[in-house]
Formats: sequence, structure tokens, C-alpha cells
Amino acid sequence: MPSASGTTPGKLPFVVWVLAAGTFLMGTTEFVVAGLLPELAGDLGVSVSHAGLLITAFAIGMIIGAPTMAMATLRLPQRQTLILALSVFCLGHLVAALSTSFTVVLAARVVTALATGAFWSVGFVVATTAAGPRNATRATGVMIGGLTLANVVGVPIGSFAGQFTGWRGPFWALAVLSGLAAVFIGRFIPAQEQRVDVSLRAEVRALRQGRLWLALGAAMLIMGGVLATYTYVTPLLTDRADIPAGAVPLVLIAFGVGALGGTTTGGRLGDRRPMVTTITAAAATALVLFLMIPLSMNPVTATVLVFLMGLTGFTVNPVVTALAMRFAGDAPTLTSALTTSAFNVGVAAGSAIAGTALDSSLGLTGPPLVGTVIAALTLLPLTALAVHGSSRKGRIVGRSTAPTHPRRDEPAQVPSQH
Repeated sequence: MPSASGTTPGKLPFVVWVLAAGTFLMGTTEFVVAGLLPELAGDLGVSVSHAGLLITAFAIGMIIGAPTMAMATLRLPQRQTLILALSVFCLGHLVAALSTSFTVVLAARVVTALATGAFWSVGFVVATTAAGPRNATRATGVMIGGLTLANVVGVPIGSFAGQFTGWRGPFWALAVLSGLAAVFIGRFIPAQEQRVDVSLRAEVRALRQGRLWLALGAAMLIMGGVLATYTYVTPLLTDRADIPAGAVPLVLIAFGVGALGGTTTGGRLGDRRPMVTTITAAAATALVLFLMIPLSMNPVTATVLVFLMGLTGFTVNPVVTALAMRFAGDAPTLTSALTTSAFNVGVAAGSAIAGTALDSSLGLTGPPLVGTVIAALTLLPLTALAVHGSSRKGRIVGRSTAPTHPRRDEPAQVPSQH
């Protein structure tokens, strides 16, 4: 693994881009189901709201898997962990593609999510360590960008493919691509034992800060608000906005473009004005989701609102992630995993509540209403964080694989709160 010192400013090691490609596959598998719900429900003999549990189950697997795997692999060779995670990811998709049982597909999704949690928790540390302290934040953005790009490219392509091959086609494709990714990562990540500079006790001790939990709470709520609506956006678009099923992937592309723009915007503005950026974006997200209730009956306005939902909601993500990592100081591994878990708690809770609302008298307006309420609640931890403590300094230090210990007396810059 390249040492931090060997990374020049403005240039990221190739391994960061390889890992981002892995997160692209995993982001695709998490969200592509939203565009395949009607096909999945019909083929497996369940209702659309029941099929939505496939998204909830994946989120639950990520909630459990990310912190558990982060701690379980703390002292294991990183390359071995990443290859194993991708192999399990591949097998999970093969099982799902071959099964005719909803229960088996659901279980396969949970196992796949556990593997995703392992890959993300280890891959994040590998990427930031390889990039070095000067480029750690940018490496974080590239990793998150892999997930975001999945919404721009992976999810729409998967939805398009599902129109012609059925929902199993995208699952077969993901199995093949993840198998190839395992081989590729085995080629580009050196087979060396990592040297652990952070103890399990230090990782747990870092969780005592209240401001860290405020950042995690904001991450959970903003993702819960957006995904409560996004999970059931396909029936909303086809039955309420009268958009043809074949055109739904185009609307999902609009969401992905908005999410990519939001991630980029948050990464740039969040360095200087993190709280202004996140509070403004969270308020805008709640407004967009609320407007989706009366304005989603028109195809044009519905598409514009889906785009804005991605733009505003995903602006918050990189900022709260960066803040959580800064607050963790010298013990970032468990915190990075818990950030992933927080996002997925939001996904699981938001999609589950939205499914209940969809089956109620609210009908298709239920999910955006649920999303509006959850997104509005994001303002509570963000406001508390702005008032009480995001100005105190923290440090970002990744786990080192180099023979020498990283310096622990060099603080990273903490953004101004004005």
C-alpha cells in the first residue's frame, strides 16, 4: 500500500478508484430494486409494498454488518477481507437470481448486505490511508461518489435491463461484475499484513462524544426521508404521474444526476460552511418532498421534483460524514462503519414506514408525506450541532499499513461554522 507520504496533493492513488468501482456495484445493488419492484412482486407472488422489504432487509444487513465487520476485520489482511466480501456478494446475487422464493431472496439480500458492510468499512480505511492526510477528504468523496454514480448509471441501466430480461437479469450481471471486481482488487491491492495503530478500546472510546451522535442522527434522518419516498417512487410515477413504465428509468437517471450534483455541492461548500450547507439542504429536502404530494400528478413536475430530491438530500451526506470522521479523531474505523449504519437505519426505517403508509388510506401520497416528516426532523440534530459543538477540533487519522506509525500531532482542518 502506498504510504501517505508518497501521495502527492491533488492526485489520488489508483487503488482509490478501484475501490470506488466496488462501491459503485454495491450502491447499484442496494437501490436497483426500487426500479424493479413491480417485476419482483409479480414474479415472487407478493404485493409491491411487501417486495419493498427487500430494500429494508438490505439496509438492516448494512446496519449490522458495517460496524460488526469493521471490528472483526480490524487486524485481518485488508486485501483478503475485500476479496472475501466481494465473493460473498457475488454468491448472494447468484442465490437470489436462481430462487423462486421471496424468503430466500430476502435472506440472500441480508447476506449480500453483510458483505457490503465489510467491503465498505475496510475499503474506506484503505482508500484514505493510501491517499494520505492531505487527500483523505477527497478520497472519501470519491468513495461516496461511487455510490452516487450508481444512481446515475447503475440503477437506470439495471431498470432498463429489467424491462427486457426480468428482474433476474440485473442480479446475474451484478454477480458476474462483482466476481471480476474480486479478481481486479486482488491484483491491485498489495498482499501485506496491515499494522494496526488503533485499538478496539480507542475505537469505542471515540463514541463518547455527543456531537458525533448528532452527526450520525442527521445522517440517519436525511437518508430516511429521501429513501422513504424513493423506495416507492416507481408506482408514484406510473400510477399518479401517468409516466410509462419504460420511461421510469429515465426519471431515475434524473434522481441520480441530482444526487451526484448534491454530493459534489456538499463536498465543496461543506468544507467552509458545513452547518449552513446542511441545514439549508435539509430544509430544502423537506420542502421538495412535501411539494411532491400535490405536484406529482404531472409528469414534468414529478420528474423535476425527483431530480431535486436527489440534489438537496445528497448534499447533506458528505458533510455529516466528514464531520463524524473529524469528531472521531484518532479512531475513525468504527465511526466510518457507524456512519454507513446510520444511513442504512434511515433507509430501513424510512422504507418500512413508507410501505405501511402506502397500504393505508394515504395511498401513493403516503411515502412522500412520511419522507417530508423525517427530512424535517433532520433539522433538530443539525441545529443542536450548530449551537453546541461542531467548532471544536478533531483529527482524521486512518489505519496505517506502512511500517512506520502515522503522526498523531498533525490536526486536520475543521471547517468554519459561519
